[in-house]
Amino acid sequence: MMAAEKLPEVAGELRYNELMSGHTSWRAGGPAEIFFRPESLDDLSQFLCSLDNNVPVFWFGLGSNLLVRDRGLPGVVIAASGLFTNLERSGSHSVIAGSSVPCTQLARQCIRWNLGPSEFFAGIPGLLGGALAMNAGAHGSETWERVRSVRTIDRYGELRRRLPEEYGIAYRSVQGPADEWFIEAELHFEPGVDASMETLRQMLARRKETQPLGLPSCGSVFRNPPGDFAARLIEASGLKGCRIGEAEVSEKHANFIINRGEASAADIENLIRHVQQTVADQSGIELIPEVRIVGVAEQ
Repeated sequence: MMAAEKLPEVAGELRYNELMSGHTSWRAGGPAEIFFRPESLDDLSQFLCSLDNNVPVFWFGLGSNLLVRDRGLPGVVIAASGLFTNLERSGSHSVIAGSSVPCTQLARQCIRWNLGPSEFFAGIPGLLGGALAMNAGAHGSETWERVRSVRTIDRYGELRRRLPEEYGIAYRSVQGPADEWFIEAELHFEPGVDASMETLRQMLARRKETQPLGLPSCGSVFRNPPGDFAARLIEASGLKGCRIGEAEVSEKHANFIINRGEASAADIENLIRHVQQTVADQSGIELIPEVRIVGVAEQ
């Protein structure tokens, strides 16, 4: 445990041994050693530049694509989900959006501005920062197809503007500078492409119809393999309804794992591994998780 007197002074909120189960969409996970919610960008920057270089830092958004192991996270967890909420036009076909803007809100506002194609953002759970970090997508479109530039903050509180060519972008994968996090993006949309609120409503209705939205989950657990769908492979392997503890493969959508009550992070992780192994045994295809699994592993 880090001594409190070694932490920088902050204007925001510091908590100790904060259970991450209260901050993730799976409602599971162990404690963050230090949980910091900054008051402002200056507060965050000053905290980072004053923090001991040996202290691990984990950047946390909405927790919609995250599994924190039961033994928790060492070091500092930075919860910036309420900080970068700016959303404004920056030209006839561009917007500036903070990383804490919900993707559904981004989609709705872009449609009001008649900027398209933007409806697909409504199919992405969570915040823009998470979508940038994993190149999230829906309905055949991906986040980084729209990115013109990003602003970041690094481990030492330094701010930078970066271009897409500085990152390795692939399907559900973004490789960039280590210990650097997104705080804002400039998104560009296509001239002459109209955006439709009716299309957005249809997307949301289909999502509600096909996904178990009323139960704790992380959204899609696995990436779709080339030329196939993870949900089809999982269902074909007879895994719908499969349970470990209180974690269950959804009967409604096989690429969702839901928390039926008091599932531990270990229950969920073990079910993920079981699904991977079963699908590999039956189809020869290795499913790669979309969800990020972090924290101290069980001994």
